[in-house]
Amino acid sequence: MEANPLILTLTLNQEAFDFFTQLRTEYFPPERNYLQAHLTLFHHLPPSENSVLDTLTEICKHQKAMDLEVSDLMSLGNGVAFKIDSQELFELYKHLQSQWEPFLIPQDKQKLRPHITIQNKVKPEVAKETEKEVRQTFNPFRIIGTGFTLWEYMGGPWKLYHQFTFLSE
Repeated sequence: MEANPLILTLTLNQEAFDFFTQLRTEYFPPERNYLQAHLTLFHHLPPSENSVLDTLTEICKHQKAMDLEVSDLMSLGNGVAFKIDSQELFELYKHLQSQWEPFLIPQDKQKLRPHITIQNKVKPEVAKETEKEVRQTFNPFRIIGTGFTLWEYMGGPWKLYHQFTFLSE
């Protein structure tokens, strides 16, 4: 039996994590909200591939915490997310893609569209109302990426697999 795939997310500073998780709690359908706030980088990495852990460990020895701009809201059709902008994140993602290209699934070979989902799997009219409501008080702001988190995909919920912290100051 093959092991469950791994999901790689960017770890957020605690204040941002708490903020987005609270919004998920408020807007995500409760029966489908079994995850906390996250910014997914890769959706399906093989746990048997040692280069995943090795590459992330090496990057974290040199990577400083990175500023990310929460620049806008974005419609997901059946949900709402916050759009994230960071040239540094885009460059890091491209580097990881080049390292892992032989075993990436098609979805993970695409251009990164970083976002943090606060609502999904609702009717489009509900999503539009949520976006309208959240937009009333939205102003762009900054958050911080502090490391990577690898998760084991459990067919719905995720299980913590390994955390990596950006070490360099």
